[in-house]
Amino acid sequence: MVKNLNEKKVISELKILAKLIKKHNIHYHQNDKPIISDKDYDDLVRKNNKLENDYPHLILKESPNSFVGSQPLNKFSKISHKEPMLSLANAFNQEDIKDFISRINKYLNNFKYDKEFICEPKIDGLSLNLTYIDGKLKYACTRGDGKIGEDVTQNILHIENIPKILISHFPKYIEIRGEVYLSKKDFLNLNNKLSTKEKFSNPRNAAAGSLRQLNAEITKRRPLKFIAHGIGYSSKKYLTISEFYNDLKLWNLLPNNLTKKFSTLDEIIKYHEILERKRSSIEYDMDGLVIKINNFEIQNRLGTVGKNPRWAIALKFSAEKTQTLIKSVDFQVGRTGAITPVARLEEVNLGGVLINNATLHNFDEINKKNIGVGDLVQIQRAGDVIPQVTKLIEKSKKSINQIQPPKNCPVCNSPAIKEKDEAVLRCTNNTNCYAQKLGQIIHFISKKSFNIDGFGEKQAKQFMDLKFIDNVVDIFQINQFRKEIIKLEGWGDLSYNNLINSIEKSKDVTLEKFIFSLGIRYVGETISSILANEFISIKNFISSINKADLLSNVDGLGPKAVNSIKSYFSSKQNLDLVSKLSAIVKIEKVKSSSTKGFFSNKKIVFTGTLVSLSRDEAKHKAKIKGAKILSNISKNTDYVVIGENAGSKASAAKKLRLNILNEKEFLIKINE
Repeated sequence: MVKNLNEKKVISELKILAKLIKKHNIHYHQNDKPIISDKDYDDLVRKNNKLENDYPHLILKESPNSFVGSQPLNKFSKISHKEPMLSLANAFNQEDIKDFISRINKYLNNFKYDKEFICEPKIDGLSLNLTYIDGKLKYACTRGDGKIGEDVTQNILHIENIPKILISHFPKYIEIRGEVYLSKKDFLNLNNKLSTKEKFSNPRNAAAGSLRQLNAEITKRRPLKFIAHGIGYSSKKYLTISEFYNDLKLWNLLPNNLTKKFSTLDEIIKYHEILERKRSSIEYDMDGLVIKINNFEIQNRLGTVGKNPRWAIALKFSAEKTQTLIKSVDFQVGRTGAITPVARLEEVNLGGVLINNATLHNFDEINKKNIGVGDLVQIQRAGDVIPQVTKLIEKSKKSINQIQPPKNCPVCNSPAIKEKDEAVLRCTNNTNCYAQKLGQIIHFISKKSFNIDGFGEKQAKQFMDLKFIDNVVDIFQINQFRKEIIKLEGWGDLSYNNLINSIEKSKDVTLEKFIFSLGIRYVGETISSILANEFISIKNFISSINKADLLSNVDGLGPKAVNSIKSYFSSKQNLDLVSKLSAIVKIEKVKSSSTKGFFSNKKIVFTGTLVSLSRDEAKHKAKIKGAKILSNISKNTDYVVIGENAGSKASAAKKLRLNILNEKEFLIKINE
């Protein structure tokens, strides 16, 4: 209730300011035609913010601070990429690059292709996808999970080297990928203006934090820059990256000026060494060299492995190293029960980041390196990898030489065992260990799983400790604790409602993400995708577990993953959990292949050596055409493709009177 005339006047003024700011946001952000100067606009925003600070109880629902430009501020909306944004596999030395090139040649079956590689610095920034339609910037979004990113369009409009309009020779539709970053100089200037609590640890975090500001005015004041380095979907078909980069220059969307073109391994390694020596003098942080095949036709042939392209790799720079003392050793328990020894260190600055702990991997590594508490050790950190202790520098006279593995879980006190053929010690209490349950919940709510905004490790631990949740099913019943949650420090009606909305939105989930979210050992993103495409629905997947050979016959599924899946579903508790989740959430079935062709929805087995293409490429071509690839022959196999020197599978196919194709016949059919 308004208490006096002065407050009525404030509300009236806030309403006028809200209307004006909204109007000018539309002129600027949607129409690209501002009708007042930046200074006049900033004055309106400052006036509104002062009133809101002075009268917080009078803030309007339509407050300009509830919006970014012309978009709601409470969270970023989601945008699907037309082509997935892939992530690069890493290489660390010359041998890794040799293997990378060797794998390409093997996959292409030594096909004589133009061995031309584009090499450019791997900028340590935030990936961004720009969508231009008819030459106009329509959307800008982050990588997200590779398929769906966050809409940050309003936040990038002030980045000077992102044009709003492409000039001449532009495709009707194009996705341009690149990196948003802060220069080292701008990072230092920014941090100098921030309080100790607000300071960023490195330029990459500063760029990410600046881009993802809910208040676009904050982003506007940050000197972000953009460098283009890739292409998603394009209505114009390019022959090479070089050709695409020429168009980028035409549009003033400049690629990296340190980009080079090489044809030999020696040239690539030499350039990597040159960049590593020069990295400190370059204006931005970079952590390696990106190497990618120039020819798009060869890229398309090679395709992807999981979320990594076969045609590109990042050769990282040497890990940054320093020395420090081990003060103590703790034991951490992960979601799969793995007990990892972690060294607590005397704090040291490593690559601009303050480090006070590092992983010791496992107890075999501790014994091998002869590491004890009190010792001087070398630690290293490469990119975003967790710091690790690499070697002993000097033993302390007071060193406790033997860091003994615990006999019991340090969290729940259950027996700890070392499984056969594993170096890892594990807690045997898979169902009721606090650390494992917390780890499973954190995995479940993460970006790659259910991706619940506003629900992270901190909230998961808080809710578990308060007994609001005990497992992942409880997340969807958290609303019964509304009264308790809104009274907690840092919470309130708004943040609670945002969380509930995020949980509701997360209920629509793909089968691939659902399987991944269960946290089954050896079942990562790639295996989850294989299982989803194979079994189409969660019902089919679960019913396949106990059917002989169904799992082991899935191409790309190894024995460790098969045994782990069977072990997971042998637990009644896990079966009940999956059943309850399936009743709460909507798991999208994988759509059957709409590809019309000879092999659509057919089960195929390959055996023997193919001549004109590798077996891997043949499988890839068949999958694109909607086929299912099996490892073993059965009476349900539709076709067996037989190459040279085929063995028992060929004999079994003839015995079962299955449809048999030779390589030439397969190639004819695949192109129908």
